Amino acid sequence: MNRRHPRLRQRDAAGSGTETNHAAVVAIKAVHTLAWLSIESCVVYLLITGLAGRTDKKVGLAATVVTAETLVFAGNGFRCPLTGLAKRYGAESGSVTDIYLPRWFADNLPAIHTPLLVLMAYLHLKNLRRGQATGS
Repeated sequence: MNRRHPRLRQRDAAGSGTETNHAAVVAIKAVHTLAWLSIESCVVYLLITGLAGRTDKKVGLAATVVTAETLVFAGNGFRCPLTGLAKRYGAESGSVTDIYLPRWFADNLPAIHTPLLVLMAYLHLKNLRRGQATGS
């Protein structure tokens, strides 16, 4: 890669050229990775507090972050909205997870998270009901 020219001309199988801006693709994937780490920290927090029997205001904030991410993902046809942006700037697959996460993990994120979301909701609803039953 020529460091002076971040836009490179690549040829696809048909021989037509596509513009690639590696700096933009790396930036998009870095932003995605930071957002993903933030959301995953909320998921871990929700699991830990749910298992510990704690449901408080911080749980509400973490649940809001996870719910918002889930709604954005579902509202975009179960595809990350940054995928189209990455593809527009020349990402090989358009995927925003293919560089910074192991392939098998990135490909299975929805299948991994669905049971976790159900478990988190169950645990915190149980905690809230228990709190209401004890009057706390």
